[in-house]
Amino acid sequence: MQKEIALEVKDLVIRYRCLKSFSLKASLFRLAKGDQKIFEAVRGVSFSVPKGEILGIVGKNGSGKSTMLRAIAGIFSADEGTIDLHGNSVSLLSIGVGFQETLTGRENIILSGMLLGFSEQQVREKMDEIIEFANLGEFIDMPVKTYSSGMHSKLAFSITAILESDIILIDEVLSVGDSKFKKKSYNKMKELIDKEDRTVIIVSHVAETLQKLCNRILWLHDGQIRMIGDTGEVLAAYEEFMS
Repeated sequence: MQKEIALEVKDLVIRYRCLKSFSLKASLFRLAKGDQKIFEAVRGVSFSVPKGEILGIVGKNGSGKSTMLRAIAGIFSADEGTIDLHGNSVSLLSIGVGFQETLTGRENIILSGMLLGFSEQQVREKMDEIIEFANLGEFIDMPVKTYSSGMHSKLAFSITAILESDIILIDEVLSVGDSKFKKKSYNKMKELIDKEDRTVIIVSHVAETLQKLCNRILWLHDGQIRMIGDTGEVLAAYEEFMS
């Protein structure tokens, strides 16, 4: 029996408009002339993810991995193609995404939770659990702009791990933070993944993590799918390519 599809990406194209380092006046003049360089970060990508699958994504820097995750999360818009979440809620774990720097960690928990589609009451009911998991001490009531990247990671992971969405997108977050938190976040991720209906997409440079967690791997190269399939086979081909 074919598994229910949780996410479907079809012919996805995402473009950036690039301006070179001219003066503002010169840049505006060049814009008026239509003299912009267009960069295609994602170029005609199509794939689907069955409900309950853990899909890993690999590719060298600049291959379009993070751009594609942000599009799936609704942060970027597709220039062409479609992203169908099939009615599922989605959350993105990524450093520097989704936090208001001037607000405290506690305030950002409420804001992030509401952006994920939870009511303020639902977020407040989970507040103590999120704060305990993040283990940021007195920093929870300080502005997020005072946080290190590791603290950012802890708070982002804790919100997404405790306020569970149907589809979780993870962009390199598991590799940030102290070793104790890495172990705790890995174990929590395993716990989330072990739930049959949880769908997860993980972008990571750590082959060992992908090997342990993922059912399949998608290899992105220059914005296109180079290979998708069995975890061991794709990782072996990718590592050979990169060596």
